[in-house]
Amino acid sequence: MIQDVEIPIGRAGDFLRFFHDEIGILPIWICPTRAQPESDRFPLYSMRPDELYVNFGFWSSVELEPGMDESHHNRRIEAAVEELGGRKSLYSTAFYDRETFDRIYNAEEYERLKVSYDPKGRLPSLYAKTVDRV
Repeated sequence: MIQDVEIPIGRAGDFLRFFHDEIGILPIWICPTRAQPESDRFPLYSMRPDELYVNFGFWSSVELEPGMDESHHNRRIEAAVEELGGRKSLYSTAFYDRETFDRIYNAEEYERLKVSYDPKGRLPSLYAKTVDRV
């Protein structure tokens, strides 16, 4: 499991408790971060510019109980991050369903950019690359 997530600072304690109770990876990277001003923001990874966030990074393996799906822990983290108003970086394995992914990562803006920069559709979509792993 290799992940980085940003959680609003007001919910960072909730995430850390969840993470220690259900995932248990140590050590964990904890670093404050802030979104860019509105004019410089990346529209596919929305973070409020007036909000302080905490980046949690964790890079290790987590044991699975017999019969547990290999995506179990990742899916739990994705659900917790979503519930707490955070964002998960997409350099790692993702398991979002299409509707959730599109809502979180601004599918409308992505499609506008995709048509502009890849008008012939030669490149896989962001969802295909990060979730379907095409």
